[in-house]
Amino acid sequence: MEGITYLIDEDNKKKFVQIDLEKYGDLVEDLLDILTAKARKNDSTRPFDEVVKEMKKDDLIDEWL
Repeated sequence: MEGITYLIDEDNKKKFVQIDLEKYGDLVEDLLDILTAKARKNDSTRPFDEVVKEMKKDDLIDEWL
């Protein structure tokens, strides 16, 4: 694929990928978002309303939110 280069290890297995950012830069951010979401899929969660309430209490966000 043009703009994509695979780097291989000594066993001739694909190890890394180089991506032409001029050609695919807009897609790299999406790829990183997907990888971050996958890495965090088992993280604990809290209800949104609880977080907003705490942030309002600590004056981190405006009351109108």
